[in-house]
Amino acid sequence: MRRSGKQRKAELQLKRAVKRGDVAPPEAQPRKKNFRRPPKLGHSLDARLLADDASRAARKLQSQFVKLDPEFLETTKHLAATLPLTRPISADACLLGVDAQSGSDLEIDQLNVPRRPKWKYTMSKDDVDANEQGYFRRWITQQTPSWNPVASGTDPGSGGPSVPDTAIPGKMPCPPTHFERNLEVWRQLWRVTEISQILLCLLDSRCPPLHFPPSLESYLTTRKAKVILVLTKVDIAGPERAEAWTAYLQKRHPGLPIVQVEAYQQKLGEQGRPVYESHLPLPFRERLVNAMRQVYEEMLIPPERVRSDEVKLKRWNPPVKREVDWNGLLHAHGKKVGSAVGGAAMPKGKDKEDTADDNQEPEQEGGDKEGRSEWQEPEFLTVGLIGQPNVGKSSLLNALFGVHKVRASRTPGKTKHFQTLFWTPDVRLVDCPGLVMPAFTPMDTQVLCGILPISRVSAIPFCIHQIGQLLPLETILGLTHPSANTAPVEDKRTWRDGKQPSAKDNSMYWTATEIMTAYANKKGWVTAKAGRPDIHRAGNAMLRLVAEGKIAWAFWPPGTDLTIVGSSGGNGIWLTYGAVQHGQELEDDDDDDDEGGSGNETDEVESPDDDNDENGDEGILTGEEEYQDADFKSVAVGRFGVLAIDD
Repeated sequence: MRRSGKQRKAELQLKRAVKRGDVAPPEAQPRKKNFRRPPKLGHSLDARLLADDASRAARKLQSQFVKLDPEFLETTKHLAATLPLTRPISADACLLGVDAQSGSDLEIDQLNVPRRPKWKYTMSKDDVDANEQGYFRRWITQQTPSWNPVASGTDPGSGGPSVPDTAIPGKMPCPPTHFERNLEVWRQLWRVTEISQILLCLLDSRCPPLHFPPSLESYLTTRKAKVILVLTKVDIAGPERAEAWTAYLQKRHPGLPIVQVEAYQQKLGEQGRPVYESHLPLPFRERLVNAMRQVYEEMLIPPERVRSDEVKLKRWNPPVKREVDWNGLLHAHGKKVGSAVGGAAMPKGKDKEDTADDNQEPEQEGGDKEGRSEWQEPEFLTVGLIGQPNVGKSSLLNALFGVHKVRASRTPGKTKHFQTLFWTPDVRLVDCPGLVMPAFTPMDTQVLCGILPISRVSAIPFCIHQIGQLLPLETILGLTHPSANTAPVEDKRTWRDGKQPSAKDNSMYWTATEIMTAYANKKGWVTAKAGRPDIHRAGNAMLRLVAEGKIAWAFWPPGTDLTIVGSSGGNGIWLTYGAVQHGQELEDDDDDDDEGGSGNETDEVESPDDDNDENGDEGILTGEEEYQDADFKSVAVGRFGVLAIDD
């Protein structure tokens, strides 16, 4: 029941009287019991309980990251409003700041991927769970002292791009790095690597080394599965950069096959709008299948220690299916193409005392022991897809099948648990959720690559400043400097001869805050109470444009000739040939750009300037917020900006 003004005033007076001691405190009223609303028509209690269980299961697989320090947020917010951005952008910023020699050993020693502890088939589920949780807590404790090694101002590992210092004294503090801190998500990786004979490690071709840190490389070397590096998003990076990165990775990781793929093709939809559908061209499909066939044939050859012993050679059996129809993979025909599998459980070992750890799978245990005659040939070849979020694992699966089978989204981390599907009756694919691997990669670089979901990013001004050092955002978005909308103030003072001060430098430079302000003015986004430009919503929208690939960008490998890089014309890592008018690209974003379902990802960042009470999903651009035409007269939109009259 809503109280009147008189009642609230009387309660306030009574409260003050009790505080002074003039009146005895009233007796505590008995607390009302919570009344559970009866279920609606057609909704039973069992259905509600099932929905609650599904919700808890989804939260259980939610990625967890460290929370940023409030002092870091305030400091970066102040510096983002004062430090100017370097214009034009130096050609050195186009090279990814990765040193292949220094930092690798340091990073392997300090940061590593958690290994699954040893277990036995005779152990109960609770024992295995307690063992894994205890190990993971110790692993988190070991990683905590080194999770922010870049605080000293240097990048000891394969970190992000080298950013030139600004002209004004002062520098942005080095940000922390984020990595997955949820055990349930790491368990998905453990399961996939245990059941897979071939692992496809997907790397974004715009910056491959950031998606293959030394911690992941060291972990994969302990696995018995063969590893293939797959460069995705080749259509965005372009053939020149893709070939340069392929040569760089072959030199840095000799012996690992490297394949380039692209998972989408563009078609014209309604009203001439570009529509992207899953498609893997035949040349890319042939390269991928040939690489898988090559590593498969290597697994059929006994190792050297077995070939040297005739007794072991007679008992040796390959760890994979002996016959695979590789021609069928090229055409993907068969009754089981794209059909979901009930699970990816491993066959139970013959010896119940067999143990399994991170280095040895149960089905391969006891390869040289007596009793190997009971070995059974695997029914199919298992190929796992692993990688960091937003590298295109689910998109590649849909492209291989030619139809939509798994849900893919521009939002990182849309896949929550591993999925098993048949490619052909002989080959099954396992899609692993994306994990943010432990690495000395700055937070702003992780946001640029789309590894972190934008809704989980709180240091928006900092990320805009760092990305603005690499991309000319004001040029890409066609922004007008905020000071250009205000008329200059006439100086009416009188001066004696020779005493008049020199004219001030009216040259305009851009800061991160001014870029966000200009974009908010262009879109007409204002705060609810004060009517000021909503810079946090504008910054959120710009980060989405970059992370979702609507602003095309790509790095060059370290050591690339600067004469080739200099052709960018001071635009940094921006790919001008891939630039499109953002009004056409942002028209259908209110459905979260899912290919197979509607997303409900919302922004958790609020504007702290004036207690903005607008909905959190304002950072998601909608079709009504289209990019203005070039002949549109830009005006400063305030609280009453909608009443402005167009001449």
